[in-house]
Amino acid sequence: MTATRASVTAASVGGGHHRFHGWRIVATFAVTQTVGYGCLYYAFAVLLHPVAADLHTSTAAVTGALTTALLTSAAMAMPVGRWLDRHGGRALMTAGSAAGALLLVAWSQVQTLWQLYAVFAALGAAMAMALYEPATAVIVAWFDPARRSKALLGMIVVAGFASTIFMPLTGLLEDRYGWRATLLVLAVLYAVVAVPLHALVIRRTDHHAAPTSGSTSASRRAEVRAAVRDARFWCLAVAFVAHGAAMSAMTVHLVGFLVAAGHPATFAATVAGLLGVLSVTGRLLLTVARRRFRLHVVVAGVFVVQATAAMSLPFVGGTRLGAVVAVTGFGIGFGVASLATPGLLADRYGTTAYASIAGTLATPVTFAKAGAPLAAAALYTTVDGYTPVLIVIGAGSLVAAVGMLARATTPPPHRTPAGDRQP
Repeated sequence: MTATRASVTAASVGGGHHRFHGWRIVATFAVTQTVGYGCLYYAFAVLLHPVAADLHTSTAAVTGALTTALLTSAAMAMPVGRWLDRHGGRALMTAGSAAGALLLVAWSQVQTLWQLYAVFAALGAAMAMALYEPATAVIVAWFDPARRSKALLGMIVVAGFASTIFMPLTGLLEDRYGWRATLLVLAVLYAVVAVPLHALVIRRTDHHAAPTSGSTSASRRAEVRAAVRDARFWCLAVAFVAHGAAMSAMTVHLVGFLVAAGHPATFAATVAGLLGVLSVTGRLLLTVARRRFRLHVVVAGVFVVQATAAMSLPFVGGTRLGAVVAVTGFGIGFGVASLATPGLLADRYGTTAYASIAGTLATPVTFAKAGAPLAAAALYTTVDGYTPVLIVIGAGSLVAAVGMLARATTPPPHRTPAGDRQP
């Protein structure tokens, strides 16, 4: 009896320690994802015009560098997912954050457009190794379904303020020191924060501390094959591709539409800035609503609200109140996908091969995000107006809602016994 009681006590202590370290990882990612997105992604929008002027090229040409980074990130999604399933996130995310800091330094030294594109091609790989997708996979591995949503929300809500913090900070630094010195400051900040935190805090769950066995690798390959043969997976792919394209196009073209509608540039930028804050609000609402309704139903409802807001914007966006209301409706769903995707995939396919399956889904989604702004710009140029662009964005949100609901009640594919274990 004494031995039994002692073993139970030890297990309880071990379980408590496991949960505690899981929340340490969440806190770490809340910090490193905020700084990472601020330095590697949101700084670009602020530095776009100074970089273009210094390199004596157009803003469109410089914007192509960010597209290059997104395309590289898309190409890296599947190999990164396989690495995470087999080896965990510590080495990958530490290397990615170190590479990101070095590439910010390299960006600060470019003299020609081709050098900028080369830096951003590598920067896309660093982003794939260190930002949301690998961080999400690590959290999914550490938490059971009852705590997973809260853990993901803890990271995503804080990181949702990355644009709110870093766009003004980057603008202040650029105004005082110039864009090259600003990038050096951001590089140091990112290196000092992300590299040691990723190296010291991230680790694998205890039952996967040993090297991956051949049987486990075979099990993971079987899980991935089962997922990609599932019709529901491709319905989700359609939903998130359409939604990602709509989000990306709106992000790039919202300010242009509002200015074309007659609003001052300062008002347009302020309203567009609401998207970051609203993404946090939407994630909180999603977390509350899913306690009473099925996740896919809530997400589909949010997509319909976004479609309505986007399609109404050409007709109500000429007034300040109309613009704010429509942007608010669209912004509520701005960060929903990053919270919904892990829940939908892990609930249906388990967590054994979560990172590989999520990487398979992320590849077309990231390609869509990279190409949508260019397609929207081409449509705008062809029709000489934003109304068709916003209608198409709204239609994309409707397609996303249909994909979210399609085949949602079909049974999941058969999983191996390990399919519900945490990797």
